[in-house]
Amino acid sequence: MSDISSAILPSGTLLPALGLGTWKMGENSSTAEQEVKSLKHGLDLGMTLIDTAEMYGEGGAEIITGKAIEGRRDEVFLVSKVYPYNASHQGVIDACERSLQRLKTEHLDLYLLHWRGEHDLEETVAGFEQLRRSGKIREWGVSNFDVEDMEDLMEVEDGEKCAANQVLYNLARRGIEYDLLPWCQERGIPIMAYSPIEQGRILRNTELIRIAKAYQATPAQLALAFVLRTRNTIAIPKSSDPHRVEENAGAIGLEISREDWAALDAAFAPPFRKHPLEML
Repeated sequence: MSDISSAILPSGTLLPALGLGTWKMGENSSTAEQEVKSLKHGLDLGMTLIDTAEMYGEGGAEIITGKAIEGRRDEVFLVSKVYPYNASHQGVIDACERSLQRLKTEHLDLYLLHWRGEHDLEETVAGFEQLRRSGKIREWGVSNFDVEDMEDLMEVEDGEKCAANQVLYNLARRGIEYDLLPWCQERGIPIMAYSPIEQGRILRNTELIRIAKAYQATPAQLALAFVLRTRNTIAIPKSSDPHRVEENAGAIGLEISREDWAALDAAFAPPFRKHPLEML
């Protein structure tokens, strides 16, 4: 599959709108081979964005990712994340170096602050910018930032260079549609949706099943299509099963009628007021 739709960063860089998550990978040596195989299959299908983090398996997911991209680094848009407690100016630089070593690569395409912590954003951004100038990262962004956090970031020197915000977003978690999603869209900052199928919990919903069947699709494909229907929104489902990865890739190109989107809105209500940003 080569027709994965694209999102665009503020810099103009294109990246796949449907990628591969790695949360909970690298935690068990008995499943490592299957996890590598799954990521490689996703790359073969055109899902060439891989999202990982130093937190996942305490570096284990980065090692798995490094094995999956070996010999094909140039194909991959590679994303990793730094722990908040490592996000001082020098801490960011040191953490990035460790991630690069585990990933066996010389640079990250996108490096994110995993969530806001004790270190001042000025310190974190300064570290990111030093990494960017040195070529260790191409772009940087944030994760789990609500509107107020984003506005604070914009007040920091070079804060406007934020390239993306990765947050929890799926049919059952639509709070960002009230304010954060439009805020980011107005500024050309893509939303990266983690847990876009709510770790499978929404897939038994009868309305989701009914509508998916009408399109000869699976509930997971329809749930991913919901996330992907929004301009400049990226979905990063995680699966260690190559068959499930192939199923996820089938979400691309689903064209759902207005009536069926409205039926999904009735089953999974959009927000009508501000909600605190949800996290998993």
